[in-house]
Amino acid sequence: MSGTTLAPPRPLTCAPSRAARELGIKRAEFDLAVHLGQIRTVPDEGGGGGRRVPRTEIDRLHSRADSLRESVRVVGTTEGAALMRIPAGRFTRVAKLGLVSPVKWYPNRYRAVVWLYLAEELRRFAADQKNARLLTGRTPPELSDRLRAGADQRARTWRGRHCGFLLRQADGPWERAGVVAGFLDPGEIDDVLTDPHERARVAALRPGPPAHGAPGSPAAQLAEELMTAADPDEIEWFKHDLAREVAQARTHRPAPRPAALSRHPAPGRPRLSQGLRGWLLRRNPRPAH
Repeated sequence: MSGTTLAPPRPLTCAPSRAARELGIKRAEFDLAVHLGQIRTVPDEGGGGGRRVPRTEIDRLHSRADSLRESVRVVGTTEGAALMRIPAGRFTRVAKLGLVSPVKWYPNRYRAVVWLYLAEELRRFAADQKNARLLTGRTPPELSDRLRAGADQRARTWRGRHCGFLLRQADGPWERAGVVAGFLDPGEIDDVLTDPHERARVAALRPGPPAHGAPGSPAAQLAEELMTAADPDEIEWFKHDLAREVAQARTHRPAPRPAALSRHPAPGRPRLSQGLRGWLLRRNPRPAH
């Protein structure tokens, strides 16, 4: 009698690195596609705290790997200006005004920030006739005034975009509150949250900035600086959003509290379990009166 060997069932999900290899794209391209909502991920079913990629999602994307790769192609200032057919200086002014938003950044060897933009978004911006006056001729006076006053919205527009990325990955109300808190200084969080247990809960869920160097290094300090809201109105916006997210989280599930003191035995007087107490009484019965 011959037996049939069955192949083990295919896992329902796989690790992001495996998914990127199967799709034939770089891991950085894969991560950006996830951030943009183009690839769906799910919490790690093993409870590791990471994210996994459903097999059905990989199957769906196999036929469009080339278009996926093109949709996440990023460019710097020089290549972005060439795509939009404008000088690099004008491109920088357009970006500083917040009219195009960087999607990533990295520090160069001089510790200066190099902003990266989605090529597809720049092409769409340049093709829109409503933007023609921003790309040719003199910059409108109201925008020139802002530039002369030192306007530079690149970090702010990146923060707004990165916050959206993280919120899409948040698995619950408290996690969403933690995301928003990640863009505020601790003192600003304290202004919003007066309950120490809620502060502790939110602080534990704050995301760190994108990794750019060892902890404490100049690159890591730069990442921390770029992650933190800077303009007063931006800070107020994040604080308002944090208060709203915490209010929603509070109704869903209050922040955990430590167990009440009354539930613990008094110092120096350990309580006996019922089983142990009964065993001792059987071993040492009280004398009859």
